[in-house]
Amino acid sequence: MIQAHKKAYLKTYGCQMNEHDSLRMRSVLERQGYALTDDISSADLVVLNTCSVREKPEHKVYSFLGTIRELKHQNPDVIIGVAGCVAQQEGRNLLKREKSVDMVFGPDNMFKLPDMIERVQRGQRVLETKWAERDERRVHDFIPEEELERNTVDGCKAYVAISKGCDNFCTFCVVPYTRGRDISRRPEGIMTEVRDVVGKGGREIMLLGQNVNSYRADEWDFYTLLDAVSRVEGLYRLRFKSPHPNDWNDKLSDLLTARASICNQLHLPYQAGSDRVLLEMRRNHTVDEYLAKIDYLRSINPGVGISTDIICGFPSETDAEFEGTLEVMRHVRFEHLYAFKYSERPNTLAARKIEDDVPEEVKSERLQRVLDLHRTISEEQIDAFVGQTVEVLIDSAHPQERGIMCGRTQGDRPVVVRDASLEIGDLVNVQVDARRKFSLEGVPEIEPS
Repeated sequence: MIQAHKKAYLKTYGCQMNEHDSLRMRSVLERQGYALTDDISSADLVVLNTCSVREKPEHKVYSFLGTIRELKHQNPDVIIGVAGCVAQQEGRNLLKREKSVDMVFGPDNMFKLPDMIERVQRGQRVLETKWAERDERRVHDFIPEEELERNTVDGCKAYVAISKGCDNFCTFCVVPYTRGRDISRRPEGIMTEVRDVVGKGGREIMLLGQNVNSYRADEWDFYTLLDAVSRVEGLYRLRFKSPHPNDWNDKLSDLLTARASICNQLHLPYQAGSDRVLLEMRRNHTVDEYLAKIDYLRSINPGVGISTDIICGFPSETDAEFEGTLEVMRHVRFEHLYAFKYSERPNTLAARKIEDDVPEEVKSERLQRVLDLHRTISEEQIDAFVGQTVEVLIDSAHPQERGIMCGRTQGDRPVVVRDASLEIGDLVNVQVDARRKFSLEGVPEIEPS
């Protein structure tokens, strides 16, 4: 193993896919002799792994780049790289705009880091934004074979990417332009990586893809893959994110309900509660079709946790149509949600063809109403857990309180457990006797002697 003698500062913006990419880059850099540091001033290499799905994270990237220009001025040898979606989106323009940046590379090029760093050290400024090419079956092993057994387990959890990109081209979404078209990995590589992660102590795995349930490779579909991974010995919990409603079906609901290792939780974005707005978004489903899938799952699995994504103030959305969004929330009673004000994203059909005509103050008011309703629903749900026993996977020690361990339920509820003897990776039944602001609190259930 190469002895670490250089320092790398790695900052990540955005979703679980970006977190997974950063863990992969961390592994690549450690093999090149870099040790990660939280002190950017001491770093020999700075990499920003960026997100442009929404406007705010993108603004944060440019703001951060502005703050580190002085770092480059003080130490011209420090290498500064921008990775991820903003890098893919802006490409050469980013190199022109930010003279302190040495390399810009998209998500499909992170495994080229050693070569890119060497080129920068030879005096080049590097741009790598070429897509991985998919074959006629939309298949590509975008994680090289030599990397399959180098995935990182964070405590007891790990991410495994099964696909990348998206072919849906929703009018608001930048993913097809920054992550590319839908590509699935071959199942044998995925299964090799899953077994390796479990062998390293991974007890919970999240399968990742921009449209995870569109997976198709070598006669395997998402159902086949989910079934196979859920049977891997030693795996306690299996999650996946994010599925699209169009590719979700009752057969998948049946599997989620029947298989104990598949977490009893589903994240299914619906975005808006109006059929006309959904049509403008090119979501290709109606409100009733979405609710029918949720209602079927709840009919066979009443305790399942449902989470979602919501966009407030999509162009031309009326007050009455927004009320439909609130009605869906009241019907489903989502345990978690990610709600955002609509913002134009570069290259998307909405940005090119649809006028952003909903005033900013209206978007803000609608977002606040969504958050207020969700808070009311969430507090009622959290209160209902007090007095119950829940299964918790311990994933960390409490960062401030001694003798307290932290974990999550299958439905992704955070739980603090008053028992210092527990270890990361333990699966324990917890008697909930209190609640905190956003989490449950309790003690391990005493087993009969």
